[in-house]
Amino acid sequence: MSILTIILNILLPPLAVFLQHGLGSTFFISLLLTLLAWLPGVIHAFIVNS
Repeated sequence: MSILTIILNILLPPLAVFLQHGLGSTFFISLLLTLLAWLPGVIHAFIVNS
């Protein structure tokens, strides 16, 4: 995992997931988790992008 991916996972989790996996179900799950509460979105992005 690169430094850019780690920074994006923390600051903009849906963008990090989109850049790794495209526009799919994982992106929408990340977007929903980030909108509901920021921390679950960050955790999901780290799990998906690891």
